[in-house]
Amino acid sequence: MQKKKTLVIGASENPARYSYLAVKKLTANQHPVVALGIKKGSIGNTIIETEKKPLDDIDTVTLYINPARQPDYYDYIISLHPNRIIFNPGTENETLEELAHKNNIATQEACTLVLLSTGQY
Repeated sequence: MQKKKTLVIGASENPARYSYLAVKKLTANQHPVVALGIKKGSIGNTIIETEKKPLDDIDTVTLYINPARQPDYYDYIISLHPNRIIFNPGTENETLEELAHKNNIATQEACTLVLLSTGQY
């Protein structure tokens, strides 16, 4: 299985959050993970960053923030040139999908946890 460096936007230290579970499951599947959230912290050995830092080789951006908060991330996400953006349930955003397609970035409306569990990640 190819390892896909993944940026999780909306990462949280709260174990009840899907973003927390995604970081845990991605790392368990040996995918390199960068976590970005509004509060500093960590999920296992993964540090939650709070600044939008330049990153190289991001394959996948997986979203865990609602569409109303996403415009602040549009330019950042596009600047990373990921291969795809995953819109987890509740994060679907037609504007960002169109922007991604204009920049040759694939989009997928899916659950990262399900994709990992079924070997489709």
